[in-house]
Amino acid sequence: MALLVRVLRNRINISQWFPVCGRLVPVSSTQGQWGRALSGTFQLSTTKDSPQPVEEKVGAFTKIIEAMGFTGPLKYSKWKIKIAALRMYTSCVEKTDFEEFFLRCQMPDTFNSWFLITLLHVWMCLVRMKQEGRSGKYMCRIIVHFMWEDVEQRGRVMGVNSYILKKNMILMTNNFYAAILGYDEGILSDDHGLAAALWRTFFNQKCEDPRQLELLVEYVRKQMQYLDSMNGEDLLLTGEVSWRPLVEKNPQSILKPHSPTYNDEGL
Repeated sequence: MALLVRVLRNRINISQWFPVCGRLVPVSSTQGQWGRALSGTFQLSTTKDSPQPVEEKVGAFTKIIEAMGFTGPLKYSKWKIKIAALRMYTSCVEKTDFEEFFLRCQMPDTFNSWFLITLLHVWMCLVRMKQEGRSGKYMCRIIVHFMWEDVEQRGRVMGVNSYILKKNMILMTNNFYAAILGYDEGILSDDHGLAAALWRTFFNQKCEDPRQLELLVEYVRKQMQYLDSMNGEDLLLTGEVSWRPLVEKNPQSILKPHSPTYNDEGL
């Protein structure tokens, strides 16, 4: 409880997430890119407008072993879900146009900016997969696990001292859960509530251009609508997610998502 209180009190100073020896580390051209008040109301369906999934019924034994911290029987094998989770996380870092975000949102090309953008897309995946019952919630845990493994690995590649890396990983973890709480509240609210959550977390309370907030609110709304239109079984078995452009002519149009193909092993 004390940890949660500290997280909520610190909500949120993400610009301090990954200092290296007291400074941010920009990505040079030789290193390559890390990932390559509103004027109106954006009308798209929100999570609260979507039909809520029916909670999966489980037996008493399953409830007991899950209360002990273990995972009970799932709809699909764990290794299939883990592979799909890895693919879904990979889509957050490989299929996102980071350079477009840097440009449109006037973000510096740093590790912090990379993480903020990745966090936003990971959160949208978590919201979508929580709709898929126990299997989806298990997949959420694995996605977050892969995210932290990736963050730690990138820190080591940057040559960050192990003590500093461990210290900053703890700070990032606290801020991560505070960000998730804020985004969850925002997506269930109207556009002004979502804009406030993005202003606090994504922009670290430093956005002075309302057009940037409007653009990001529009992006999140249309992206969530697009994810909701994807088949849940396909997401559980393949984890393949594509992202709509940050800027497009008709953001309220819904593109029919491509139906992935997979074999009997879910590959």
